[in-house]
Amino acid sequence: MAAVTSFAQNPPAHDIFTPPAHGQRTRAEIINNDTTAVVDLNTVYVYTEYEFKTPRHYEQWTRTKANVKKVYPYAILAAAKLHEYDKALQAIPDERLKKEFIKTCENDLRSEFEDELKSLTVSQGKILMKLIDRESGKTTYEVVKQMRGAFQAAMWQTVARLFGHNMKAEYDAAVEDIMIERAVKLVESGQF
Repeated sequence: MAAVTSFAQNPPAHDIFTPPAHGQRTRAEIINNDTTAVVDLNTVYVYTEYEFKTPRHYEQWTRTKANVKKVYPYAILAAAKLHEYDKALQAIPDERLKKEFIKTCENDLRSEFEDELKSLTVSQGKILMKLIDRESGKTTYEVVKQMRGAFQAAMWQTVARLFGHNMKAEYDAAVEDIMIERAVKLVESGQF
């Protein structure tokens, strides 16, 4: 029987940050005198497959995915713009100047997005309202009330109610809007 001595954990003689002749440069972390490569991976959401009870349910899921993919960029942009406007409005002390600023913002948004948003279907508009609430934390009723006033908000809420929608409805990812949430996760992770 022979005894063999081995020193596997000796520190390398070369700099660990020097890129190798072939391969990929990566970060390293030393834990208990052991060098470990650190690689950041994209998040991958894994869901069980829906068990569609009817073909209609499958069609609804397919339609929801397509609608979310179309309107989600608008929701992200709307949330960013609302945040930007809120910040700017806080810096304006005069009420008259605030109203002028809001009018200017509304005209800019109208000229930039009106044609595209008019082409949305009713179901896409409903999903957009939900996603704006998801991204900004404000219902579309609150947004309209802030930008256009309480009377305009009430008027548009009445119109929405006539068509079976509610601008005051909040986003509920766990129950009511679970299909929308799953579709958003797929879009965010690049899986759809």
